Amino acid sequence: MAKIMEIVAKETKGKSYHTYKYSYDSVGLPSIDYDDDPNKIMKWKDSAETGSPKRSIDLKPLADQLQKIGEPPLLKYFLDGSRHVFKVDDIAYNKQVFPVVAGQIGIGCCRRENKRMHKERFYRELVLALPDKANADGWDDTAYFASKVAKISESEELKRLGLRFSAILPYSTAKAGTIDAKLDTLAVAAVQDYMVEAEKRMVAELVKDKRLGQDAYLLKDGSLEYKVMKTGREDLRTLQKIKHNYSWVIGVSKSFNPESCLDHTGKPNSNYIADLPVYHRTPVARYENREFLGDVQFGVWYIRLRDKKRTQTPFDGVVKVEKIMMDEEVETGIDSDVIDLISANIINERNPTCYGTDRRWANHLYPVFLTESYVKSKYISTEMFLHLF
Repeated sequence: MAKIMEIVAKETKGKSYHTYKYSYDSVGLPSIDYDDDPNKIMKWKDSAETGSPKRSIDLKPLADQLQKIGEPPLLKYFLDGSRHVFKVDDIAYNKQVFPVVAGQIGIGCCRRENKRMHKERFYRELVLALPDKANADGWDDTAYFASKVAKISESEELKRLGLRFSAILPYSTAKAGTIDAKLDTLAVAAVQDYMVEAEKRMVAELVKDKRLGQDAYLLKDGSLEYKVMKTGREDLRTLQKIKHNYSWVIGVSKSFNPESCLDHTGKPNSNYIADLPVYHRTPVARYENREFLGDVQFGVWYIRLRDKKRTQTPFDGVVKVEKIMMDEEVETGIDSDVIDLISANIINERNPTCYGTDRRWANHLYPVFLTESYVKSKYISTEMFLHLF
């Protein structure tokens, strides 16, 4: 049976080198991986809530009250997207050699009903990132690579395993041969962009099916700061076009760059987050980045879920929360009572913990942990995936 790279080489008139295959996750250098834009700067003097508080707010009384009266949780849906990316070959076009990257993408949404978690929907996407040189004839990229996906789908082994590839993603080779060329990075970025589009697509489907509302919020694991996309579906490329899908969506990040915060005088203020008392939230800061995010503004705040006496670092037990500001909120700010209600519900999600199962336990919300675990359980094994190539 022909392997995928044999089909790709034949169909694109390239030369496959059958080089060593590996996962990028297993060879990466240690680094701090933030969920948000690590270069962002946020100032608390730019308030994004109606009450404009100047100090942290204690939400333990409200969180306890919600539990005492048996108020149904505000958070009903939980979404997580992840990817596994692999170097699967090198391929030559016009005497130049380029990396070939493949990715497994998992996007899952779980819902909670009667204190039990259920699968809402799930996408598994298999994608291949090829150099744009693979389209030597200059056809429209979308049509050209779609035809090659159809050829790959005829693979007997894929049919036998019940698998299919969703897309071939071209990456730019304009800088090939220069000192600045990081083709592997560009290929991985193409897979990442495809994953982000799949997350947006799932949110759009939930909104279309009327799943979300003021009593049924969606919590997305990670940042909502989606950059403007140059490729993919036209209706999903910018936040400006889809921001109303996010009226009932909040993003909660387990990791963030604390150095991005400045106080009302413009001085670094990361110690404010580190010293945040347990069960308190910060005021809501307004954040925008027209170059990176387009004409969309965010309300951003931080909540301490766990006492720092019981964690390893000052920022363990703190989560960053984001909400996209709707049209009227840009002018007036997000209602502070709504912020308090969302925050109290997040505090009530802090238990049970996944202590000992995930090193990020102090920043994890258990329904998110369960959704992550569900998504990861649906991955094809690394050995089986690499064997396809």
